Amino acid sequence: MITAVEFKEGTIFVNENNEIVQVLTYQHHRKSQAKAVVRVKLRNLETGSVIETSYRPEDKFKDVLVEKRPKVYMYSDSTTAYFMDTQNYEQVGVPLEKLGDQVKLLVENMEVEGLYLNDKFFNIILPASVVLEVVETVPGVKGDSVSNMMKPAKLSSGIEIKVPLFVNAGDKVKVDTRTLEYVERV
Repeated sequence: MITAVEFKEGTIFVNENNEIVQVLTYQHHRKSQAKAVVRVKLRNLETGSVIETSYRPEDKFKDVLVEKRPKVYMYSDSTTAYFMDTQNYEQVGVPLEKLGDQVKLLVENMEVEGLYLNDKFFNIILPASVVLEVVETVPGVKGDSVSNMMKPAKLSSGIEIKVPLFVNAGDKVKVDTRTLEYVERV
């Protein structure tokens, strides 16, 4: 059993609805006279959906023992993403609905961690960041250098994020896979 106070990013457990979820972010909150709460953002590993909720610190949950094996993303068709196990070269497919928004960040030959529950391939965990190319963005205007100005940019994977003014089309940027935010230009 695991309590809400013991949550860390990446913790996998069974929530109150009997769903296997992974902690994306968490925060401990305590207001003056109120009881403390733990606010968490969870990803449902079966459906890929993201939920925000809060728990009391003493709430207990069943933790899940999962095995992680290295995989390499190969390609996707209209319904399935295919991964190859780096140890035995076995290929396995995962429905795109199960991966959710993670699909938008997959790049060919990307190394990911495959999650196994009871020796059955269950889902994947992306690396903390991924490098993508900026395909389209508006040009930054000289003189627009007020601190932390951001502009929209479309990346090679199809997602749109905010980037600093100095980033141009053709540049490669590092994107945080958990928050889908710009990290740095590569």
